[in-house]
Amino acid sequence: MTDTARGTSRRYGTRPTMKDVAARAGVGLKTVSRVVNGEPGVTPDTERRVQEAITALGFRRNDSARILRKGRTASIGLVLEDLADPFYGPLNRAVEEVARSHGALLINGSSAEDPSREQELVLALCARRVDGLVIIPAADDHRYLEPEITAGIATVFVDRPAGRIDADAVLSDNFGGAQDAVAHLIAHGHRRIGFIGDQPRIHTARERLRGYRAAMAAAGLPVDDSWVSLGSTAPDRVRAAATAMLDAPEPVTALFAGNNRVTVTAVRVLGERPRPVALVGFDDFELADLVRPAITVVAQDPAHMGRTAAGLLFRRLDGIEDPPRRTEIPTRLIARGSGEIPPAGDWD
Repeated sequence: MTDTARGTSRRYGTRPTMKDVAARAGVGLKTVSRVVNGEPGVTPDTERRVQEAITALGFRRNDSARILRKGRTASIGLVLEDLADPFYGPLNRAVEEVARSHGALLINGSSAEDPSREQELVLALCARRVDGLVIIPAADDHRYLEPEITAGIATVFVDRPAGRIDADAVLSDNFGGAQDAVAHLIAHGHRRIGFIGDQPRIHTARERLRGYRAAMAAAGLPVDDSWVSLGSTAPDRVRAAATAMLDAPEPVTALFAGNNRVTVTAVRVLGERPRPVALVGFDDFELADLVRPAITVVAQDPAHMGRTAAGLLFRRLDGIEDPPRRTEIPTRLIARGSGEIPPAGDWD
């Protein structure tokens, strides 16, 4: 017999309750509560009837009361910059795996690189009483989080440090990775190397620019202002910057791309050129090894970053009260061909 025939038809948004389960199984509310919470004192036959009623009605335990009693939700929030960016897929998965190993649910969302949206999302997660937060920050001022951290919400920042507060951070070695990339191009004969990066307010963009300048300085090479372009990673902006550097009276002979989105556009621009131009990108990306020439990259380890951040978060939740720590994950240069192209003059 259907629920409608029994006179218990439901509207969307109306969930079955323990009272409905008790009525269907012909038992008291306390008996249903014992079965749902795995408590003793219920005969096997009665437990079977209750479980059958639970299955038939699609009942799910409402944890709200338990959350209020315990003060814990067994959930953590992850705030990403852009869910569509392939860099964040392995990071997200690693955080989720650590959360699951601790019996916690992961709730994630995207700030879309908007500081106000980040704050709105973070505070919404706090209002839902998550136990902790892993944040890839868009904002450069995180003082809005101070009351939440004081109230006990553990917080770890990833990829970029927190702004204007002391907090745990797990970062890539952006400076060292950029320095390695540019030194690699210099070792292959390049002296005029262009750098196209992300917005200058972003920590990773600033660190990669610093690494670029340090490598050039270490080799005794000047840096012309026209060889450096920071800004939006939109294809039109990157294309214009690359074209200006390559078509200048004294053109650059190599490009260092500051992240995977810049690299993809640079590959398209260079593919339209009559002669090959050296390219090293910061961030590996899918199919980078299948392009011809294959793309030399500075590879980060987002999965390692995610595992490290989540592990630190759960240690904080377990009561570790050390001062905030900053962990840097090494990068590695993968030479595939594009970064080993000699300067144009060497082809003559």
